[in-house]
Amino acid sequence: MNAMIETPRVSVIIPTFDRGWCLREAVDSALAQEFTNFELIVVDDGSTDGSAGILEAYRPKVRLLRQANRGVSAARNRGIAAACGELIAFLDSDDLWLPQKLSIQVEFFRAHPAALIAQTEESWVRNGRRVNPAQRHRKRSGMIFEPSLDLCLVSPSAVMVRRELFDRVGFFDEDLPACEDYDLWLRVSCRIPIHLIDIPLIVKRGGHADQLSRAWGLDQYRIASIRKLLQGALLSADQRVAALRVLKHKCRVYAGGCRKRGRIEEAQRYENLAVIPA
Repeated sequence: MNAMIETPRVSVIIPTFDRGWCLREAVDSALAQEFTNFELIVVDDGSTDGSAGILEAYRPKVRLLRQANRGVSAARNRGIAAACGELIAFLDSDDLWLPQKLSIQVEFFRAHPAALIAQTEESWVRNGRRVNPAQRHRKRSGMIFEPSLDLCLVSPSAVMVRRELFDRVGFFDEDLPACEDYDLWLRVSCRIPIHLIDIPLIVKRGGHADQLSRAWGLDQYRIASIRKLLQGALLSADQRVAALRVLKHKCRVYAGGCRKRGRIEEAQRYENLAVIPA
């Protein structure tokens, strides 16, 4: 990595919390990039598992920021605030990059000066084994708001953005303990094309016990995100219709899950949301 000889073109941000078991591999995959004009910022979100010691060994190649545990949104936002690059890329601490990831994305932005955000394709590994994603997880390119309502079609580890994007859409919502990426990408995709570089340049690893997306009940945060959008003025008439349709469906599904778990009052709240008029 080019150590502060020039202002970095790219800022790479890795948020981490108690991920000592995989953190070295993520950092090493970032430092092994063919493109070298970047800074690497790791935000330790209050780890207690020895991650701090692991990261100390990487100084000065890594800018290490530490904070009390506030969640992944606050960690990413802290990294964005500290970043010097005109382009920003995120790497989750349980994922890996292929060596060409940054170089291919930087070249894309060089060739497309109007583009604000682009992601790459990805390979999936679950519990150490390569798996094929279902068709519904297939990434798309362009104005992808409506298909993104059903489930998140953008991976933080696959994304590179111009930093001006955050001036236009805001940052990660620190009030959301999960689905914060779904929330941000909806705010982006309702008005900005999200480009796809159709080459798998990240390894997305899953199946581990501390993976947030494994937990039940995440739809409550997706519902909150859609409600925020509907209460604002960002959506077109067609987008509002689509958002309301998905909101009602997610409310019915989440209410059913609450009833199965004996959470009757919560179920009734979401059932009432499911019948709000268009």
